[in-house]
Amino acid sequence: MEWREGEETRMGKNGYLPLFETRPARGLVFFRSYAASIFIGICFICFHRVSYFPVTERWVWVGMFVAELWFSFYFFVTVIVKWNPVFRSTFKDRLSSRYEEEELPGVDIFVCTADPRLEPPTMVVSTVLSVMAYDYPPHKLSVYLSDDGCSDLTFYALLEASGFAQLWLPFCRKLKVEPTSPEAYFQTTPEPVDDAFMANEWLIIKKTYEDMKTRIGSMTRLGKVPADIRKEHKGFDEWDFVVSRHDHPSILQILIDGRDPNAIDIEGKALPYLAREKRPQIHHNFKAGALNALIRISSRISNAPFILNVDCDMHSNDSKAIRDALCFFLDEENGREIGYVQYPQTFGNLTKNEIYGSLRVVMKLELAGFDGNGGPCYIGTGCVHRRESLCGMKYSKELVVEWKAMKYDRKIIEKASSIEGNCKALASCTYEENTPWGKEMGVKYGCVVEDILTGICIQSRGWRSVYLTPQREAFLGMVPTTLLDTLVQHKRWAEGDFQIFQSKLCPFVYGCQNMPLKLQFSYCIYLLWAPNCFATLYYVFVPSFCMLKGISLFPKISSSWGMPYLYVIVVHRVHSLVEFVWLGGTVRGWLNEQRMWMFKRTTSYFFAAIDNILKLCGFSKSAFIITGKVADDDVNRRYEQESMELGLHHRCSRL
Repeated sequence: MEWREGEETRMGKNGYLPLFETRPARGLVFFRSYAASIFIGICFICFHRVSYFPVTERWVWVGMFVAELWFSFYFFVTVIVKWNPVFRSTFKDRLSSRYEEEELPGVDIFVCTADPRLEPPTMVVSTVLSVMAYDYPPHKLSVYLSDDGCSDLTFYALLEASGFAQLWLPFCRKLKVEPTSPEAYFQTTPEPVDDAFMANEWLIIKKTYEDMKTRIGSMTRLGKVPADIRKEHKGFDEWDFVVSRHDHPSILQILIDGRDPNAIDIEGKALPYLAREKRPQIHHNFKAGALNALIRISSRISNAPFILNVDCDMHSNDSKAIRDALCFFLDEENGREIGYVQYPQTFGNLTKNEIYGSLRVVMKLELAGFDGNGGPCYIGTGCVHRRESLCGMKYSKELVVEWKAMKYDRKIIEKASSIEGNCKALASCTYEENTPWGKEMGVKYGCVVEDILTGICIQSRGWRSVYLTPQREAFLGMVPTTLLDTLVQHKRWAEGDFQIFQSKLCPFVYGCQNMPLKLQFSYCIYLLWAPNCFATLYYVFVPSFCMLKGISLFPKISSSWGMPYLYVIVVHRVHSLVEFVWLGGTVRGWLNEQRMWMFKRTTSYFFAAIDNILKLCGFSKSAFIITGKVADDDVNRRYEQESMELGLHHRCSRL
């Protein structure tokens, strides 16, 4: 499934030029030499630990040796991940020439939100508008908003957005706007000065957007939609039956009917709103349950063969991102086995020196290493799935699902109101009882990192995945702006990852037949985040106490046995710094990253490991915590000044 550099002009077996190429990373000789030298240093350290076994304090010495063996194992896993990273690029011009506008497949876009207090409706609609404005045949796009908070405020904001789309979408097409998020565009793009007519239109669009934001913000602060506005749209009647966000029937409203030539959006996109049914006595499976409801609903309304899912804070930053992804799926020779295309998570609110870290190395290098080892993991957002792979179908060479046969007629066969009524049952909280949903079909249940688990299951069914890091970031999201939010977020990730490692869905068990062994090992770099805490805590505290008592756990600097320790520590840190700066970071950013890894290993990962132990003993249950996407002005100011914010008052005010 790999096209190497220089092979882009060769014809495939089917007589077509490839739609994508694959390039190996640069500097691999340097990295492999470094890894080999560290391995030799580790061998000397192990020999020293075994050869100079002390008579007293032997258990302290054994503990140090075990911790060092763990660090060595984790280093080897990291080497496996970074041994052969690959980078992909696409040929969108070939895609356009090969597939005319009418022959391109349909794409369903899922945007998920869960709480209007933590995920402001203004941010949600800006993300929705950004993906509605993709450079793609309008009648081939359907944008679905899943509102797991069942908020009439979010519904009101989407109504406002559907009206603003009449102005925004033609404006984006005329000016080739980038980014297509109105919030991001007006923050980063100055008023045009060379063309008076365009400047006037620009000001009109901006004022209309600001007015819409003001109305949505006023409703959000008020906490409810006034009665006079509720009367203007029949959809608000649905909230008469809502007891609470955890106790309500299914609400499905097609705000823009893409099949209707007289629809609000004259370009023909579909814009359904969904708040699936919830009842207090029935577990709703968090985001995974919301995505599965969207999969079923969309199969009835649009049934596009490809599905893009994005979080509500990840607005589109490249209007051609869908075309990039389709270059992989529609490649005649290698595309049929691709189950999903994963974009990196990139962030628009990072400070210069990334005070709380940025996952820079993870997103820019490690996931590219996953790709070289068999395919990246699914990270929950910015991912384009093939519908049949997401719905549990196994890949085989004989499997041919013709996407052209999955078209749907845009003519009105059934009224929107009828579709809404018929589809509500698909989003009921009892629909999945005694079905394969959440097990063999759809997004997986039973884990707070449903994305990683789902990706493992897709790859275990024989599908391959690819990682695409385009020159222009496809999506821009938001990182937490307080230390507490950052640590809580990583605690949830580490807890879920370790839960997978301990389960029967561990890659070494579930994926042993179809996943390459090097990919199974690659997953360990994240699945073992939590147990890293024990070796780290031992190495942090025990040598310090021993020094106070005059107990030596390391050879003297003057001793030749001190050289392996010194070499491994210094060279490993220097390589980490060079790697971070090479990937676009700063020296101070690297120092902040090292500090954050220590914070996470001694807090987030420790509590994640303890929670997993308690779950195994039956004393704890999984909980999904939403990371706040909004902070007060004081918190934002301190974040921009790169002053560390504990976030205690910030979180308490939200609770």
